[in-house]
Amino acid sequence: MPVYRDEAVVLRTHKLGEADRIVTMLTRQHGKVRAVAKGVRRTASKFGARLEPFMVADVQLYEGRSLDVITQAESIGSYGAAIADDYASYTAANAMVETADRVTEAEGSLQQYLLLVGALRSLARKEHGAALTLDSYLLRALSMAGWAPSFLDCSRCGAPGPHSAIVVQLGGVVCDDCAPQGAPRLDEETVALLGALLTGDWDQAEAAGDGTRSKASGVVAAYTQWHLERGLRSLQHVSRERREPGAETQIPPTASQGSR
Repeated sequence: MPVYRDEAVVLRTHKLGEADRIVTMLTRQHGKVRAVAKGVRRTASKFGARLEPFMVADVQLYEGRSLDVITQAESIGSYGAAIADDYASYTAANAMVETADRVTEAEGSLQQYLLLVGALRSLARKEHGAALTLDSYLLRALSMAGWAPSFLDCSRCGAPGPHSAIVVQLGGVVCDDCAPQGAPRLDEETVALLGALLTGDWDQAEAAGDGTRSKASGVVAAYTQWHLERGLRSLQHVSRERREPGAETQIPPTASQGSR
């Protein structure tokens, strides 16, 4: 059977039989792959820990009739433990991998792969607040999937901004002429934060106050839920508590178990 190698980030896992596990991965070159990792639930497994959610690995697989089989796995980015030790990072990472699972198909996307790996690395290193990192990831992932929001010009007619009315169903901010009656309005700071999260302007994003961050997160969540049609289950568990990068909070034991 054909054998191939690729880099992959683990999205989720499921038990199979007594000792095996089905691993869903987003790969660099082969898109989304579901493969069997045989024997990884045994204590003597050589690469079980390398195939946990949020881990990035160099994997070797051979093609099976229904599922591919993982024969080797070498760690590239061991982000799982650092993320699982912090509740805000853990819940944000779960929302990220669920989104990646939803916006990618078998053909995959190198941009989506690199974006997810970069976001998980940032969470593990606590480079920015977990909620800000998640919101920025969601906006960028949706943009790459073809649902790029506009937070400057009118998303319906293109009239130059800035505009304050926001309609997620129309793709972002809209001008007064396009805004339906009763459309919610955003203050200038919130619109600016949304634009910064979309473009990766971290200096501006981290300067935003708690109230502004909360409003922006609400918009991002609504935009994500609308365009993915089915709600992200992970979003309801995301911690929006603001903490400085580097602060640590232990995750409750039951929350770190996940699906195996």
